[in-house]
Amino acid sequence: MAYLVLARKHRPRTFSEMVGQEHVVQALENALTSQRLHHAYLFTGTRGVGKTTVSRILAKSLNCQGPDGQGGITAAPCGVCQACRDIDAGRFVDYTELDAASNRGVDEVQALLEQAVYKPVQGRFKVFMIDEVHMLTGHAFNAMLKTLEEPPEYLKFVLATTDPQKVPVTVLSRCLQFNLRPMAPETVLEHLARVLEAESIPAETQALRLLARAARGSMRDALSLTDQAIAFGNGDIQEAGVRQMLGSVDRGHVFRLIEALAQGDGKTVVETSEGLRRDGLSAASTLEEMTAVLQGMAVMQAVPSRAGAPAGSDPDAAETARLAALMPADETQLLYSLCLHGRGELGLAPDEYAALTMVLLRLLAFKPGSPAVGAAGEKKTLNEAPRREAPQAQVAPADRPRVPPAPPVERTAAVDPPDPALRPGHRLPVVEPGALNGASPRSAGSDAAPPGPAKVMAMPVRVQPPPGAREGESSASSAPIQPSEDGDFWYATVTQMVAAEAVTALTRELALQSQLVARDVDQWLLRVERESLNQAGSRDKLQGALAGLGHDVKIAIEIGAVVDSPARRNKQASEERQRVAEEAIRNDPEVQSMMRDWDARIVPGTLRPA
Repeated sequence: MAYLVLARKHRPRTFSEMVGQEHVVQALENALTSQRLHHAYLFTGTRGVGKTTVSRILAKSLNCQGPDGQGGITAAPCGVCQACRDIDAGRFVDYTELDAASNRGVDEVQALLEQAVYKPVQGRFKVFMIDEVHMLTGHAFNAMLKTLEEPPEYLKFVLATTDPQKVPVTVLSRCLQFNLRPMAPETVLEHLARVLEAESIPAETQALRLLARAARGSMRDALSLTDQAIAFGNGDIQEAGVRQMLGSVDRGHVFRLIEALAQGDGKTVVETSEGLRRDGLSAASTLEEMTAVLQGMAVMQAVPSRAGAPAGSDPDAAETARLAALMPADETQLLYSLCLHGRGELGLAPDEYAALTMVLLRLLAFKPGSPAVGAAGEKKTLNEAPRREAPQAQVAPADRPRVPPAPPVERTAAVDPPDPALRPGHRLPVVEPGALNGASPRSAGSDAAPPGPAKVMAMPVRVQPPPGAREGESSASSAPIQPSEDGDFWYATVTQMVAAEAVTALTRELALQSQLVARDVDQWLLRVERESLNQAGSRDKLQGALAGLGHDVKIAIEIGAVVDSPARRNKQASEERQRVAEEAIRNDPEVQSMMRDWDARIVPGTLRPA
């Protein structure tokens, strides 16, 4: 007889044999016992957690006839009647499994639904199981909606999917949904131990723990890896062989790395990383093992009572507790975050071991008191106290005075200097180094003349313009507009052209940003601030738009300060409307009451005039 893999040989046959899904089993057993049966079930979860297994057990529970052929609906199928044996073998005529990944069209679904009109041939219920139902097309989903909502009393739907987000809500609302969770490594470990005991295969507990962690919550993956480990170890599952098969890193390397990082020993970190390269161990597995150890360390640091717990379940608990006491809690959290994010960087680097070394050395770079942090802090201090060196007098190198560095100067917010001497254009006095603190440029102990008056040189001071002011913006642009006859005429003309869409793009900007300086019989003079607006094409289009309004004139443009333009008038009107709106809100009695009684405030920038 051909060999049957462990995942199929030890597939649960009843609800009592299922592990890790007690919340689903309890709900189904109670429903079967009370016979409150829904017509459609949806099982969701990652691969290998038991979706198809639950579906088959449910089908056996609905159609079990008992050992004597007199049984009914039960939560514990006998497994020996004809219906139970045929469902386990996959040949029960009233149980149909459809793989939606390869039969996803509307024709396949319609062919399945055509069987719904016929009553069961052998069993009590006809069960349609659609696996990976999220792969069905939109038309296929629509074709099954009516039957899914109101099926015959003898028909039950069982849907399974690994991606429930892709299932339409119209289908979800017609089903009773159960989420099968990924299984904990401890649960997988216990089940593997029972399976191997039944198979009479010796196995080390630590090897099974590695297999349980590598399965990542999937029992089928765990059993498949166990099959591989049996073949790799020739019928004997040892920790060393499983580590070699999985490419897992020995915890000894991980403990050595964490201890070196805690002590700031960069040499040991680099040497251990190179050793991992020589042994061909996975860099990703190294970071994964480190995150597991660091998580245990963080728990022990947060809950010290866990450090004294018995280490029967985890043989590495004592070493983890020792490292938890060696590394500060903040560094543990930082290293955990670096390892977690560093796994995503391995694929970006040309060499994953070089990327691993960089991830590990990153903690040393951020470690308090490390040379890198010290140098960075010194550089930051120097940047916080910049010195503007003044031109010095021509002094011989031997006679150049030694001036101690100035202490760091605290920066304050930039405000307008109250002293007139600090206004733009003023020149600050710069004292020669020889006159600092009254010190003489001569060396101590020499006969030097008394210090004379300090030499002063003038240096220009540049004051940062206020926020929001554009460089080169004229002061006239912030002055209030003085209405004039030409300004009113030009504003009305431009507004009329813009409303009629006679001017667009750059021509519209030229009209809005310009000021009518003079009007003659056949020529008008406009003034703009930016040379970029003075384009021949825009000028010609503006002349054509004016001609359409009955102004057959030529336009001349000059560059200069603009004090009255349609754009400035629109801006001033908008600001006035904003001011009136804000004032109305502030003066509202209800708003004032809320600000007084409830300490409410008006968020700046959120008011808009109606």
